[in-house]
Amino acid sequence: MSHGNISIFVPHIGCPQQCSFCNQNKISGQQNAPTSKDVDDICTNALNNIHNISDAQIAFFGGSFTAIPRNYMIKLLETANKYIGISKFSSIRISTRPDCIDDDVLDILEKYKVKSIELGAQSMDDEVLRANRRGHTEQDIYNACNLIKRRNIELGLQIMTGLYKDSYDKLMCTVDKVININPDTLRIYPTVVIDNTELSQLYKQGIYTPPNTEQSVDLCAEIIEKLRDTNIKIIRIGLHASKSLEQSMVAGAYHPAFRELCESKILLKKVKEELEKYENYSEIKIFVHTSNVSKMIGNKRKNILALSEGKYKVDVYRDINIDKDSIK
Repeated sequence: MSHGNISIFVPHIGCPQQCSFCNQNKISGQQNAPTSKDVDDICTNALNNIHNISDAQIAFFGGSFTAIPRNYMIKLLETANKYIGISKFSSIRISTRPDCIDDDVLDILEKYKVKSIELGAQSMDDEVLRANRRGHTEQDIYNACNLIKRRNIELGLQIMTGLYKDSYDKLMCTVDKVININPDTLRIYPTVVIDNTELSQLYKQGIYTPPNTEQSVDLCAEIIEKLRDTNIKIIRIGLHASKSLEQSMVAGAYHPAFRELCESKILLKKVKEELEKYENYSEIKIFVHTSNVSKMIGNKRKNILALSEGKYKVDVYRDINIDKDSIK
């Protein structure tokens, strides 16, 4: 039995322009827009295969859901709505653009039991938004967030790291602004340069170079730590793995276990800080929560090797009684 939401991709439909980084067909691996029958088939199949179905949502992702033709949007919602209720899905989740939210749209979404709305903010810096042809402003993000919060609908934001014209300072300012907005959830997507996009042209011309995976891990690890003491739940870091994405990637940051790389980096940092107290020791035993053993060891034993270079003999042990964010 599987767990979690089911995602129905609506690639590109409704998007008012092509963002510099975007090629949803390549990212999702899906070329065609879903029909009502597709939604029926996906939901029916999921009802038979998802454990704890009452905790799961039907999620429309990939495009600008509230910008697609209104009749088509309502038809998809009507179909999905049949699968909401007792012994069915709990609600519907959608993603859309900040400039495609208003009270009329929210009336429709509430009618069809949409309980979660994610906004593709990407950045809270107007220069970065313009450079990447987002077609909306920072103020549009604030406006949409306020409208959604007034309805008591769960608010999610999506941001990107390493965009064209972005910088470390601008990114951290974006994170600070996200913290002030205080959404319920956040997704963080390091930029991946996809073939046949404007970013791929800028990259090939030598005008733009995105952070690589290692650099992006450093950035995202810092963001995770900044959000540690907030109520914002990070529900995704890095793009979902797909053959289509891997085949069309030109440059940037991608790893199928990107979040684990970030959390592994944070654990290594904590250990290094703690080891400053034990300069005279050569053998170290590190205790972490059971779920963090592989992260502490690191991808391809990277953390162990890094500590060994510091002249330490390191062993990692599991301890179910330790807090997941702690080391001993």
